[in-house]
This record gives sequence, C-alpha cells and structure tokens, in this order.
Amino acid sequence: MAVSELANDVGLCGVFTLWIALVWRAGPALRVPHQRGLWLTVLAATIAITLFQPKVVEWCTNVGSTAHTVSLTRNLIGVLSAGLVLVFIVDSTRTHRLRVAAVVGMVAAMGSLFALDQLGVDQSASTISPQGPADPSSLYWLILVVAHLIGDSVALVVCWLYSLRTDDRDLVWSLRLFAVGSVLAIAFWSGYLFHLFFRAPGMLPYLSLIISIHGLFRAASLLVPTATACARALTALRTTWQLWPLWRDLVVAVPQVALARPQRTRVQEVLRPHCPLALQAHRQTIETYDALLDLQRYVQPDTYEKAHQHAWDTGLRGDRLTAGALAAALGQARHAKLSGEPPSTPCPLPGVDRSSRATLLAIARMWPSMTDALPATTGALRPQRP
Repeated sequence: MAVSELANDVGLCGVFTLWIALVWRAGPALRVPHQRGLWLTVLAATIAITLFQPKVVEWCTNVGSTAHTVSLTRNLIGVLSAGLVLVFIVDSTRTHRLRVAAVVGMVAAMGSLFALDQLGVDQSASTISPQGPADPSSLYWLILVVAHLIGDSVALVVCWLYSLRTDDRDLVWSLRLFAVGSVLAIAFWSGYLFHLFFRAPGMLPYLSLIISIHGLFRAASLLVPTATACARALTALRTTWQLWPLWRDLVVAVPQVALARPQRTRVQEVLRPHCPLALQAHRQTIETYDALLDLQRYVQPDTYEKAHQHAWDTGLRGDRLTAGALAAALGQARHAKLSGEPPSTPCPLPGVDRSSRATLLAIARMWPSMTDALPATTGALRPQRP
C-alpha cells in the first residue's frame, strides 16, 4: 500500500474517531469548565482535519463548492484551532492579559489570512491538491504555518509541564496525549514550511500520514475519562463475576451481612444488579469479608493445617496453595454453621485479618473445588463457647 493511500485511510479513521469522541464527550465536557476548552479546541481541529481529507474535498466540490473555498475555510478554522489551544492553555493560568493577547493574535491571524485571500495574494490555492503547498512567496501561507507552530509549541510545553504537577490520572493522560498530538502537528507544519521554500514533493504523503495520526491522538486525549470509566466497569464486572460463588455461599450461611439476597445465577447478578456494578462489587467484597469473619468462630484449631495439607496433596503450590487451604477451611466452617453446630472460641485463619479484594478473589477461584475438601465436623468434636 502506498504511503498516500495509507495516509488517506488513517485520516478517515482519525476523522471518524474524532467525531465519535466529540459526540460522546460533549455532555460531560461542556458541563466542566476545565474540559470545555479542550473539547472546543478539538472540535475546531476536527473540522479542519475533516476538510483536509481528499474525499471530503471531492464531495464539497461535487456539491458546488471550490477547492479554493474549501482550502480557505480549512485554513481559517485551523488557525482558530491553534488560537483556541493558546486560549485554553492561558486560561488555566488565570492571566487576563495573556488570554486577551491570545484572542487578539488569533483574530489578527485569521483576519490577515482572509484579507490576503481576498486581495488575491494566494491565487495558487485553487490549482494545487488539497494537501499540496502554496506559492512560497505568499505571506498568506507563512502566517498560517507560523500560527500553527506557535500554538502547538506552547501547547506541547504547557501540557507536559502541567501533566507533571497534577495527581489526577485522567488529566495527566489527557494532557500527555494532547502533547503528543502537538508534537506530530509541529512535525507536520515544520515539514510543510520546509516544502514551501525548498519544494520537496516527496514529503507530502508522509506529512499527510503524520497529520492523520495526529488526529487519533487528539481523539484519545478526549476519550481518556471514558477509557478510565470502561476500565473501572470491567474491573467491577470481573470482581462481581469471580466473587459471586463464594459470596453467595457465605451470605447464605451468614445472611445478616447481606443487604440483598443473592439472585439465582451470577449471570442475573451481572445483568440485573441491585445497584451500579462498581457499588455491587464493593458491597459483595465487604459482605464476603464480614461473612468470613463470622465463620471463623466455627473453625477448629487444627482445621487450617489439615486444609493446607490437603491442598498440598492435590498439587497446589504458592499462592494457590494458601488460597486453597483457606477455601477448604471456610468450606468446613460453613457446613458446621449450616448444620447447626454451636460456635466456639474464634480461631482466626492466617492472612485474612486484613483481607484484600485480591485475597478474596483468590479464595473465590479455589472455592468450587475446595468447598467440600474437608469432612464435616460434629458438635461433639467442637469445644463449646462458655
């Protein structure tokens, strides 16, 4: 595949991704002041990148526009995007003079481009390809390139510095992905400036590929909160799914720890949870741990050692050995309570006094095979609680 074809394919993919990201994040971003500027900046960049695609330019010309009009519109919106980057960056500093300077510079650059176009300085734009250069003597194109280089250079420096100062992981990744996009934009416009003066047509397909990849990073910077939310949802789903057999059996034995009765299957528990999945996973973790603490009153002094030996004999080693032994001991304690045996002096199981979610999940994975590993106890064998 030729570089130009690859650039077109990546460009279209980037455009679709950008528009999806903008629509998906519109509501949350526009409600939060520090995300609103980023969203508007990416919106302007998306429109410019969309008008950069050859197929979009061809469609525009087919419906009555001209390549010159499309080029002028794209370039004006591109400068608007670069200016919004500066406004977005300086707005975070809360410096009024810098904000005014950025707005004035943006308006001056856009006004200059429009005026030069109307005066006929850039007559070559209607005869070149959508991605091609203009006459290198044109002040029009020099203003365009310099505006982009200034905006992207400032964005690169400030975004990276701010990403080192914040503890918000979503903001860190958003800023860094935006900074990487700025690096690609700087590479594109630097190569474009070189071509304007030294005429290197062999660079154009590669520059088109660079600016297309830049669009993907701009989209990624918007989608970081969505990606984080999806990762948390998947973690909660995994916890709910894996913990369900252990949680169900323990809360049946210790029903007072559960806020809601378990559903018939874990598929129903996942598809029709009583609360959001993140809260469901948190609740099941707490309830499992509470039930585990209660069942320790039914553990005999030598139960864990027997369970450990049984797990060893079945070939378990390492962390699986510990989890298997705990599962077997809990299984025997659960049977003891369900059979009506009286509790005795609590016999804490090793490693569960500060039980983490990882520990409970490890026990849950061994639970189906170790629940009935030890024989049931009888009341005569258990010391009575005074």
